[in-house]
Amino acid sequence: MIRCPDCAAELDVDEDEVEEGEILSCPECEAEMEVTQTHPVHVNVISDDDEVEEEEEGEDDAADDDDDDEEDLDDDDDEEDEEE
Repeated sequence: MIRCPDCAAELDVDEDEVEEGEILSCPECEAEMEVTQTHPVHVNVISDDDEVEEEEEGEDDAADDDDDDEEDLDDDDDEEDEEE
């Protein structure tokens, strides 16, 4: 029997059929958890903070890429001025 670490609700999951890395959802508190071990089954709650941090990192990377593009365009303009 697998129980939600947050609210202790019983999860309707066959312990023999879960795989490591599988994401489960609690029907009571809607917490998402990842299976970290299969025999015996252990789950860790995936915190919302982790998901937000990953999204923010992705946005920061995209913003950095945009800055690089602008610098490249400025360099191209300088080269054209020198050729004239």
